[in-house]
This record gives sequence, C-alpha cells and structure tokens, in this order.
Amino acid sequence: MNIEDIQSICKELQAVTEDIKWEHDLVFSIGGKMFCIVGLDQAPTSASFKVKEDEFEELSNREGFKPAPYVAKYKWVLTDDINRMSKTDWKRYIEQSYNLVKDKLPNKTKKQLDV
Repeated sequence: MNIEDIQSICKELQAVTEDIKWEHDLVFSIGGKMFCIVGLDQAPTSASFKVKEDEFEELSNREGFKPAPYVAKYKWVLTDDINRMSKTDWKRYIEQSYNLVKDKLPNKTKKQLDV
C-alpha cells in the first residue's frame, strides 16, 4: 500500500474532497467532514479513519493501531503504518468510514451533494 492507493480508493467515492491540513496531512472529506487522514511526512506512512463503535476496541488493540489522538472519542483509530492492512481491508474501512460520516451529515448537505 502507498498513499496513492489510499487516494485512489477515497476518490472513487461520491462527493469526496481532498486537501492538506496541518501542513503535512492529506485529508479526505465529504460535506466538509473528514473520513480519512494520511500522514505525508512520515516513514512509514500513518493513517487514521473512523470505525464502527463495536470495532473500535478490537482495532485499537491490534499491533500498530491505537485510538487516534484528538478524535478517539468519535471512534477514530490510527495505524502507524498503512502496510499493516491489505488493499482489500483498506477499501472496506475507508468505505465504512465514509458512510459513517456521510450518514451523520445534515439532510440539506446530503441533498446538495446528491448522496
């Protein structure tokens, strides 16, 4: 896995925006709400994403994973190396994170985005 693989998975999703935040993080959002963050200045490359509440503890306790700083209370996890998961797993978790965030958007925003 590399940053371009994650970027490709995220960009396949509807109404996704991409920008750089905090000078060194590639952030993917829907309706102005983040669903995936990739560290650009690190080796190995780290990333964080939102998970279902019932998956949070299990995933946070896997080797190389932990609750994401600042957003753990919203059930975000951080992996210290994007190669700890396969491309198939990344696709599943990115799509899930996207849907968790999208589902909480106001109806007006969803209508504007046509999602």
